[in-house]
Amino acid sequence: MVARELIGCVLRRRLDGLWLGVRIVEAEAYGLDDPASHAYLGRTPSREPMWMPPGTIYMYHSRAGASLNVSCGTGPEAVLIKAGAPVVDDVSPKAALDAMYRLNPAPDGRSRRPERRLCAGQTLLCRSLDLTVAEWTGRQFDPNRFYIEARRVEPRMISTLRLGIRPERDDGRRSRYVDREFAGSATSNPFRRGAVAGRDYWEIEPAEG
Repeated sequence: MVARELIGCVLRRRLDGLWLGVRIVEAEAYGLDDPASHAYLGRTPSREPMWMPPGTIYMYHSRAGASLNVSCGTGPEAVLIKAGAPVVDDVSPKAALDAMYRLNPAPDGRSRRPERRLCAGQTLLCRSLDLTVAEWTGRQFDPNRFYIEARRVEPRMISTLRLGIRPERDDGRRSRYVDREFAGSATSNPFRRGAVAGRDYWEIEPAEG
């Protein structure tokens, strides 16, 4: 499943001569015949990227801001990249992290968000990487500007229910995936007080080999 395969991969976004880096720590899958999927509401020009070849970027506006999705399968299927954790390494230096702080300041407009919460939500992630619907929806990833870097180690993951879906459109799919190590950077921490394994979240066994 693509949503699971994206957990642990790194988004690299070139901006003003710097490569910004964010590790994907949370993603949600939206499949065929899925009442929660935008495609279920009908094919429109703004939703067209969901029917385009796998790997097409699909972005949309919500009240909070832009959201990043990737088309997959035979269409119309997509993965919503829900949250991430900033990466500082040889490709994305500390100056890149500082740029992300400037792009996505705390609500007071001056102070910094905690690093683990800088990309803790789909719109926060897009702000931190300066991703806009106008620039990116319907496009393919570009190795010179914006791409997904394969993960080097398979993370330990859990699955849980998706977030923010209206009850009449939620059929209870457990297709939200979270990197255990970075649960504090997810939109909502699945290990909140009172959460119970097998009821609120489900462990995913690592793939063999």
